[in-house]
Order: sequence, then C-alpha cells, then structure tokens
Amino acid sequence: MVVTCEQMRAAEDRLFSSGQAAEPLMDLAGYRCAEAIRNTVLGPGRAVLFCGKGNNGGDALVVGAWLRKWGWQVDVRFSHPLDQTTNLACKKYREFEEVPDGAGGNSTVLIDGLLGIGAKGALHGAIGNLAKDCNEWRLKFGAITFAIDIPSGIDGDSGEPYEGAVVADHTLSICVPKRGILDERSIDHVGRIHQIALPEIPVSEGDATLEMISPETLRPHLKRRKFDTHKGTAGRVAIIAGSKGLSGAPTLSSLGAINSGAGLVTVFVPEEIYQIVASQAPVEVMVHAYSDSIEEIKNHRADVFAIGPGLGSTINPDILDFATSWKGPVVMDADLLNWISESDDLLNQFPAGKRLLTPHPGELARLADLSGTGDRIETARTLAEKWNVTLLYKGARTVVATPGEVTGINSSGTPAMASGGMGDLLTGMTASFVGRGMSLHEAACTASWCLGRAAEICPPAVTASQVARQLGPVIDALI
Repeated sequence: MVVTCEQMRAAEDRLFSSGQAAEPLMDLAGYRCAEAIRNTVLGPGRAVLFCGKGNNGGDALVVGAWLRKWGWQVDVRFSHPLDQTTNLACKKYREFEEVPDGAGGNSTVLIDGLLGIGAKGALHGAIGNLAKDCNEWRLKFGAITFAIDIPSGIDGDSGEPYEGAVVADHTLSICVPKRGILDERSIDHVGRIHQIALPEIPVSEGDATLEMISPETLRPHLKRRKFDTHKGTAGRVAIIAGSKGLSGAPTLSSLGAINSGAGLVTVFVPEEIYQIVASQAPVEVMVHAYSDSIEEIKNHRADVFAIGPGLGSTINPDILDFATSWKGPVVMDADLLNWISESDDLLNQFPAGKRLLTPHPGELARLADLSGTGDRIETARTLAEKWNVTLLYKGARTVVATPGEVTGINSSGTPAMASGGMGDLLTGMTASFVGRGMSLHEAACTASWCLGRAAEICPPAVTASQVARQLGPVIDALI
C-alpha cells in the first residue's frame, strides 16, 4: 500500500488515541533505521545527525544512539535550541548523550532528520542552512546521506522538490511508502528506498493498487524447490538474440537466466555469429545456430522464450511472426520491440496475458505516443491495459504493470548500473523466473529488484557480467 501524508497521520492518530505511546514506536523505528544503515555502509564510521525540532529529529537521535553503541563516532547538529524542541526529542537527546561516543572509522554518513512528511515549501532559516550544509558535505567529503522517512524539502504527496531540498542517497521509508517518494520528480533526492517495517501502526487507508517492490513483497513468489527437482523441471528457457556486431547480448541474457536458477538454457543465434557466441557463452548454456529456417526454434521445447536482445535493425519476419504468435509466454526486449513498433497493430495480436514487454523510455516512445499519458506509473498502467500485457517500464524507478495486478515500483538499484548490458541481463533473469513457475508480473517484479540489489553489492565499477555473479547470493537471501 502507498499512502498520502494525511492517511499516514490518520493511522498514527488512531493508534495514539487507543492509548499507544509514541516513544516505543520511535525507539523501534530508530533501531530499524540504524540497522538499515549498518547493513548498507561498511562501518563503524563517522555519522552526523541533522536534527529538526520535531519528532523526526528524535528519530535521528535514536539512530545516532544505536550507531554509537556499535562503535560509530556520532555528532549532532540542531536547527533550534533544545527548549524549542519537542519533549520526546529532548528525551532522546539525553539518552543519546549517555551513550559513549565510538572510535569511528573511514565511512562518513549524514542523517537527515530535519523535517517530517507533512512539511511543505522551500527550506529557509536554520532548517535551510543545515540542509545546505548536508548537501555540501555530501559532495565535499563523499559522504552518504540517509533521509529518515523522506528527504527534507520533498513534498510527501506530490514528490515535488522544494528549493533547498536535501539530496539523499538512501531514504528510510518508515511503515509504508508515501506517494511522494515514488514520484519521478523526487528520484534524485530520494535515491535508494529502504522499507522500514513498522506493522505496529495499522494503516487501513491508502492506494492498494500500488506497492513498492521489496524483499517482503517478493518472498511469497520465491518458493523453495522440492528435493526431487531436476533440470527439466527447474525451467526450460530459450533465448533468441544477437546479430553481427551484437554478439554480447545473447551471452549476457544467458548469464541472467543461468544465474537466476533456470534449469536448462538454450540460446539461438544467427549462423554468422555462432562461433563467437558459442566460445563466450557460459559453459552450462546450449548454443544453436539458425539461418533461413527457424524450424528448430519452432519445435524447441521451452517453458518460456526471451526474444530481442541484439537482434539488430534488420527485421526477420519469421522470428517476428513466431514472437507474436507462439502460444506460450514470451519476454520481449530491445530490437524485437523496435521491430514491433514498425509493424501495424501487432501489439493487439498477442495471445492474451502471455507477453512481457521490457522497454526503456526510448523503446516505449517508439511503441506508443507518450504525449499526454501522464507520469511513468500511469503510462505503464494505461499501456499494459491497452495491450493486455505485462509492462516492465525500465528506469531509475522501474514500474511493473499488469491488468488486474497491483502495480509494482522498484526500490533497488544504483546509478552505477548506467552501463551497457543491464537490460540483456534483466531479460534473461525475467525469463528464468517465468520458467521457474512465476507469473509474468511476479517474474518482472522479482527480476527488477534482484538486478538492482545485485548491482548494489558489486564493486564500484559495475558491469553486467559482475552483476550476474552476484545474482545467486541475492536470490538465496530472499528464499
């Protein structure tokens, strides 16, 4: 569920009116935020708390106290004198001061606890000055900024960044996501979103047609395998990809499939690049060549086909016809989508509910007129409904839309993923999850999050091949 600021406040008011005290919830939220920081940043290190006069500052002080207990060196900067700060935040400051400071380390973390979700308008005065310092220190010292619940200066409902807004690398979204942090306008201020579970607050109102993709939403789909599982029942994935000069695409797609747990992966490539692909593909992958005839492809036994990466600009009508008419599930990507965009009305001829399209913005613009379609979420929903497909709309905040399903917004990833081959890898991963028994929607959500998470734990210079090697540990951690 995704909520407005008013819906979140209403849920808290209902809880507090029932007799629940605010302090235990602050302590719990602060501890879980501190855990998320510790799990993200190699530490102990140095942390600076930027605290406003409200309870958001109290949350930051709880975080700081836990970091001190774990050996961090923690300093605090207040926007207002303590006598202008809420009683609860003052109490948390006294508790923070009672914890001996740690020795610290090389990492520097900035924690934005200036404003809560209800604040609106440009930042000014003491709050504005601290927000400016936070942003400048982030750049000057290479610090990592964590925002508690929402970056200060971001509208919690619309996502509009007001003047002087904090630029966070990570946002610790408490309880449930607020609509504003999922909006495309806030992406560069929100960064990576971490869901901080707080089920103690019963949220009953909100937009139940949207959800943030996270480990909690994915685990029900990643079922543990039965002991007698064998390669033939673990998913038979077939990939049609590659062309002259684009021989890496089939290899990367097969890496995505094989490292996501597919039992059998077969790659079909044009005869002219067979030797290249056969020599560079994972040894576990079977590589087959096709020429004028695609009879072997048509007769191949597969649970799912992935078609498109690196096919090139020259349309092969037989492959295009097979991709649109085959009765089983097909993951469509890259050049196949470009081929479809040049043909009349193919988007309305797919078998119902059997196609997963994975366009980036440029490919989607070629498939549809995007003028007047609204934001990314509404665009994905509208087109998925129109074409009766699952649409994985790639981007910094990937959207997964399927008619009749809750629209997923991906939370994982890093700017270091802006390199060639990530989409090829994603195509193979998505097909693998379909082959393992997931629905197209479940597979798209799972592949999107796992790809982003695998990139997060890679070395700073991220390549698709490096990300592929991290997929096993990421998927294993979810099961």
